[in-house]
Amino acid sequence: MKVPTLAYNTFREAIRDKVLYSLLFFAALMVGISVILDHLTIGEPTKIIKDFGLAAIDLFGVLIAIFVGIGLVYKEMERKTIYNILSKPVHRYQFILGKYLGLIMTIILEVAIMSLVLFFILYFYEGKLDFFLLYAIGMIFLELMIVTAFALLFSSFSTPILSGLFTISFYLIGHFTSDLIEFGKKSESLSLKYLTKILYHLIPNLDYLNIKGTVVYHLPVEKGYLYLASLYGIGYVLIILLLSIIIFQKRDIK
Repeated sequence: MKVPTLAYNTFREAIRDKVLYSLLFFAALMVGISVILDHLTIGEPTKIIKDFGLAAIDLFGVLIAIFVGIGLVYKEMERKTIYNILSKPVHRYQFILGKYLGLIMTIILEVAIMSLVLFFILYFYEGKLDFFLLYAIGMIFLELMIVTAFALLFSSFSTPILSGLFTISFYLIGHFTSDLIEFGKKSESLSLKYLTKILYHLIPNLDYLNIKGTVVYHLPVEKGYLYLASLYGIGYVLIILLLSIIIFQKRDIK
């Protein structure tokens, strides 16, 4: 019960954080703006609502994962509460897993709230629920799991500012890995080609999990793709968490 207890306490602390409430407010505001833009759009009115709504869930989910995740370990060390936790029969790997699961619980709540807002608006316009959007929302959540794992990884050995910069960098590069490898191919520098190949295989391809456009326009989504994408995302999460545990295990806490 050590990991669930740590996860629950982390969840409670994140819920009380003003960052969470402000981001949820702006996320709901963005979905509301999509309704306003709907009246300025020619064609099917609900497509822009779906597009803006899914983008809001993704964007603000990433912001919460980063701004809350980068301080998970640092805050405990700054407040000296980590000594009380680790002095009890709690292993360091349990501490890392508890922190991660607590933030994931927060992300689930955030995604659920914004998804309900989006479905409510769409039901008002269409008179029905478009459950096809759940495919995109599921992939967004998987992407947020990876971003959260990165935030925790950097938080385990760095300051919040550097952790935030590192996580944002990995997030941005993760959406342009295909362009990265193409850039390397066109380059005349052999070392740059090898570097781009290494980065391509090390950094998760977050754009691979992006099916917003496919879902909004009701294009077919292969079940095999969803299965492979899920394995891909979960595999990266496990690797990043393992790195976080190894680094935190060897860290000298004074």
